Amino acid sequence: MAADSIRLLAFGDSLTAGYNLAAGDAFPAKLEGALRAKGYSVQVINGGVSGDTSAGGRARLDWALSDRPDFAIVELGANDALRGIDPKVTAANLDAILSRLRQRGVKVLLAGMLAPRNMGTDYVREFDAIYPRLAKAHGVPLYPFFLEGVAMRRELTLPDGMHPNAQGIDVVVRGILPAVEDLIGPPRRSAATGAP
Repeated sequence: MAADSIRLLAFGDSLTAGYNLAAGDAFPAKLEGALRAKGYSVQVINGGVSGDTSAGGRARLDWALSDRPDFAIVELGANDALRGIDPKVTAANLDAILSRLRQRGVKVLLAGMLAPRNMGTDYVREFDAIYPRLAKAHGVPLYPFFLEGVAMRRELTLPDGMHPNAQGIDVVVRGILPAVEDLIGPPRRSAATGAP
């Protein structure tokens, strides 16, 4: 990896980690491939831990930052919603994560989640509002729903109906790619050769 390569941390749960997928089919690997195809010199670091809640992410953030990323995609909260954790707790954890990343000079794309619709109207409303509110408060871009185009589509998920399969990850990457490009800016080009 070139010394001037961009380091992008994909910090999340099983959706980032690549639950039940080959390493090359996980979100970080496929996102890195898509960015490289566009001329970026980039390393996408897999900072996903299956089963992680926002509290788990908050607890291990400093360890993840040992890779010294320039940018981060924060994708956490799905497990909080599945467990019915108070949205105020989830919001506080995500707020702390975003604050810590800002302190470390890491630019962030916040990937939103939506609560399962069977959690009740009040819970859904409160949970879904977390991400737009935090993005505005921290001045960071928001990708509204990480699983856009994949959720509830059986052909794009594993048999559990929740986690993306390899084709589902392709859809996720295509969806989020423009937001990631906006985050990291255009590919850097060598002054000597003009090449990326």
